[in-house]
Amino acid sequence: MTIRQRIAVIGGTGAEGGGIALRLAQAGYEVTIGSRSNEKAVEAADELTAILGGSARITGADNVTAADGADIVFLTVPYAAQRPTVDSIAAELRGKILVDATAPLMPPKVARVQLPEGGSAVTAIQEALGDDVRVVSALQNVAAEKLRDLEHEVPCDVLVCGDDGDARREVIALLAAARIRGIEAGPIANSAAAEALTSVIIAINRAHKVTGAGIRIVGI
Repeated sequence: MTIRQRIAVIGGTGAEGGGIALRLAQAGYEVTIGSRSNEKAVEAADELTAILGGSARITGADNVTAADGADIVFLTVPYAAQRPTVDSIAAELRGKILVDATAPLMPPKVARVQLPEGGSAVTAIQEALGDDVRVVSALQNVAAEKLRDLEHEVPCDVLVCGDDGDARREVIALLAAARIRGIEAGPIANSAAAEALTSVIIAINRAHKVTGAGIRIVGI
């Protein structure tokens, strides 16, 4: 019997986090939505469960409770909330994998690459948490509408970066279960490229008057 990891999606009340939660729950994982507000998390979880039509159940909890009860934690909050949110659940992340989907978008010029000092928002989180947490960067470049289209595979690739090879491969396997193709993309420092691509994709969307541009890695 295969034992599946318990997943927390911190920021799961948002469009992207909700899409990730839906796909993982549909794939048979036990998923908890995390929010600063327990009430808001439960409300969002009930709405997502309804979308699945009773085929799976998503629960909701405050961020600390959600992270504490999970084996793998996804972080899907805006850049401004990234560090405060991680600081608030740092103790609960010890010994776990944190999948950070943060892109350092700085309104109003979100279509312009503006990487933070040090070059990568996700690398900064790995440095802050230390070796007790294996941070993996992923999912910066996938539109929420693609994640929420549960009838189809996600039609673009996800760059997966992290300093721990086993953690990268575990996240890629998790994405595959959710019908998302993850691509091994090297150490956490390479997250800077994926983070920068988010602004590039926003610029492409605007220029071509579309909403769901993405990337594909060919030759694999």
